[in-house]
Amino acid sequence: MDTIVTLIAAPGVLTGDLADAAANAIGGTPDWLATDTACDVACAVGVEDADDLVRQALAETPVDIVAQPAAGRRKRLLVADMESTIIENEMLDELADELNLRDDIAAITARAMAGELDFEAAIKERVGMLAGLDLAALARAKDRIRVMPGAAELVATMRANGGVSVLVSGGFSYFADYICDLLDFDEAQSNRLELKEGRLTGSVMEPILGRDAKREALLRIVEERGIPAAETLAIGDGANDLDMLQVAGLGVAYHAKPVVAASASARIDHADLTALLYVQGYREAEIQG
Repeated sequence: MDTIVTLIAAPGVLTGDLADAAANAIGGTPDWLATDTACDVACAVGVEDADDLVRQALAETPVDIVAQPAAGRRKRLLVADMESTIIENEMLDELADELNLRDDIAAITARAMAGELDFEAAIKERVGMLAGLDLAALARAKDRIRVMPGAAELVATMRANGGVSVLVSGGFSYFADYICDLLDFDEAQSNRLELKEGRLTGSVMEPILGRDAKREALLRIVEERGIPAAETLAIGDGANDLDMLQVAGLGVAYHAKPVVAASASARIDHADLTALLYVQGYREAEIQG
């Protein structure tokens, strides 16, 4: 069988009837990875055709569908965006709360992540609005971080199986370094807020790392670690993740903005981050964390 179609959903959603409907559409048999949550269907249908047939069979059900070649699905490198991907928050929006500016800054964030604004200009504008905030405000924002469900399990399982996990964020090192340590990523790349006498100056230190930097980070890591690009998995939700997703072996749009979901090779709209393990063929009993 040349193609694997993986079905993933919130626990209890993926019934036997749904799995059978998908399998019948492509001439396969369900292989359950996690009861009522994830299953594989192997088939001899091409990847694109299999994806189309299963989507037609499952119609509007809240089930994520990822079709890919059966060979090489287990990845050695994970490169992940941070905000609204590994964590639920957008940290500039959290900082904006400290000045009662959340609505103003969140509106700019949303447009930037949808690809409607230049990333560098948008980050400069938002950080400029935060001039004067002190380190105590950053600490309070850090305390409000909510780790995305499945993130710890994703990184721990990749590590337990010899994989490398790297956090690549257009956000800020104050938060990215914390998440890197908390979840045991191998490294983190992010922007740096300029501080003077313990307060934000309203500037971002150069160079500002955006869309190009994320792609270049993935390419740098595969070269440094000798990992073929085909054996990489990248995940993100915003427009500045697109180039990174497109050069990865498998680029996954996670609960993503429409422009990203439409362009990535795979999308997860319903399940949590353990979906990225099921997509690689891990079974529930193999998941760490």
